[in-house]
Amino acid sequence: MTKPVLYSFRRCPYAMRARLALASAGLEVELREVVLRDKPAAFLEASPSATVPCLVTSDGVVDESLDVMIWALKKNDPEGWLVMPEAGFEWITRADGPFKDALDRTKYANRYPGVDPATQRDVAAAFLSDLDTTIGDWLFDRPTMADFAILPFVRQFAFIDKDWFDAQPWPKLQGWLERFLASERFAHIMVKYPQWQPGDPPVAFP
Repeated sequence: MTKPVLYSFRRCPYAMRARLALASAGLEVELREVVLRDKPAAFLEASPSATVPCLVTSDGVVDESLDVMIWALKKNDPEGWLVMPEAGFEWITRADGPFKDALDRTKYANRYPGVDPATQRDVAAAFLSDLDTTIGDWLFDRPTMADFAILPFVRQFAFIDKDWFDAQPWPKLQGWLERFLASERFAHIMVKYPQWQPGDPPVAFP
């Protein structure tokens, strides 16, 4: 293997956080864009969970998005994303657990019979309100892994109903998200690639 292979899906927030860390680290991989309704055999063979992101390296498979972030940043961390308080990991745990559960039950309410999406939106909003009280320009005094692990999910929640989101009393959170959406890095990781097929020429990322 000449370089690691990243199986990704452009709009998946888990895959976004992996691409963000790889871009920050400046580690080049071969990107293979997966269409989730048409998963290729090579991806299914590589990924134990059959979910993106999945990073295939010469040392093995990294199959969880946070593990991909940490793998990349431990190899090269020029922006110091891993230098953050332990509270950063606590925020990520809250985002990946209760917030993401409530996000899914708001956005995909038809998948959860008997669950009230309005109540779930309130649960997600409580987390975002806590974030708003914490954020300056960043979660801490400078950008860290926590910001870029959480922002893709805040984006996903915001666009369930952007007018509602923009009307909430969260000025710092909204500014944090808008700066992210307007950034060159976000634009770079959101470039569209065609669905990968076996035999396609390699696509380098970042």
